[in-house]
Amino acid sequence: MARSSANRRSRTAGARSAISRQKRSTSARRNATPSESAIGQDWPGQTYSVNGCDTKPGSPFHSYWQALFSHPADFTPVCTTEFVAFAELAHEFAARDVALLGNSVDSVHSHLAWTRAIEDKLGVTIPFPIIADLDTRVSRAYGMLHPNTSATAAVRAVFVIDPASIVRAILYYPMNAGRMIPEILRLVDALQTSDRDGVSCPANWRPGDDVLLGAPRTQAELENRLADGTVKLTDWYLASLPGRAV
Repeated sequence: MARSSANRRSRTAGARSAISRQKRSTSARRNATPSESAIGQDWPGQTYSVNGCDTKPGSPFHSYWQALFSHPADFTPVCTTEFVAFAELAHEFAARDVALLGNSVDSVHSHLAWTRAIEDKLGVTIPFPIIADLDTRVSRAYGMLHPNTSATAAVRAVFVIDPASIVRAILYYPMNAGRMIPEILRLVDALQTSDRDGVSCPANWRPGDDVLLGAPRTQAELENRLADGTVKLTDWYLASLPGRAV
């Protein structure tokens, strides 16, 4: 009986210990802060190495919109397909004054060898620079490293930054799922349309589709909205205007 009681106490203590460890692990995951950047925040300025040359905010490169995107590693299958897809739409990003900038924890030499291999094997020239983030300084500063995924390889992050160096959008993708590059381009179109016309873009919006107006905030605004014959009014708070090309 004494041995049986001791075994039960031992199992109970072991179970409690396991539950305690699980709770601490869950708490750590919930309290983890994977990103130092947030939408609407000033883009933190720092110098980083791009193709062997240092660049920093304030240089001509930073007078455009930017799409800064990280990838886990050079010479990997999914990342290769993503770089080809970015390259194929690079002219569309350029037409919108968006500078593409890649980032990974690989060296300059690795970047050069990889992009050369893509050109040799796939016939695609990579037209945008890539940050050589060997010390993970950029990846850590901007929240591209998620410790529950990898301590050193960046997840597939995308930061859209406007010419005023304000973070306008942040996207995260896991390592085993490639990005839909046309969706990133569509996101840029939506942000630029919103800035240009003072409107919002609905779900599944594409350039040329109807755009949304903000809901009235005063009685006077509501009366003006109801009397506006140019507005497509579904309900007092839900109104749209015909879209126009980007």
